[in-house]
Amino acid sequence: MNQNKVIGLTGSIATGKSQVSNYLKNKDIKVIDADLIARDVANYKTVKNKIKREFGEDLYKNDKLDRKKLAEIIFARKIHRQKLNSIMHPEIYKKIKKESESADGLVFIDIPLLFENEDLNKKYGLDFDEIWLVYVDRETQIKRLMNRDGISREYAEEKINSQISVEEKRKKADVIIDNSGTLEETFAQVEENLKNKEMC
Repeated sequence: MNQNKVIGLTGSIATGKSQVSNYLKNKDIKVIDADLIARDVANYKTVKNKIKREFGEDLYKNDKLDRKKLAEIIFARKIHRQKLNSIMHPEIYKKIKKESESADGLVFIDIPLLFENEDLNKKYGLDFDEIWLVYVDRETQIKRLMNRDGISREYAEEKINSQISVEEKRKKADVIIDNSGTLEETFAQVEENLKNKEMC
């Protein structure tokens, strides 16, 4: 089996995790992106049929999942979110684990809801040597989400409150990448932590 070091990369909504993930990808570091895998899995024939049966045929337009419409459905009701997860998660985690085990050297697994899904990580045997959190304080998070999505403060707070707070995640993470300043400052922290991995 290949020897690799697996790092979980996570954040909270509007903290800038994708910016760090893309930076790592541009450095030709192996990044397994759970969101991209989820998009792929949503087009598996068996998964597609289950989603259509559960949420309606009209969720797929020109054979592509209407992710925005599905997000509105599952955000509104927890039971719908749970049902979608039961359809998607087994295939998503199977693929993540397969890609992780076939990688050699340093590999990041980009999982937005890593802490929210700790039980699934254990269930599907996903182990991390370290967890990196891309962090901003709550007020910065609210303002960035409002600006990014063009939504009210109330709706931004509602979306943020649907996840574990970024302060709670901070207590659990091994490495904090503070994204409150400039991108250059953020990427400098990434580089510093990558150097530490090379020294180990």
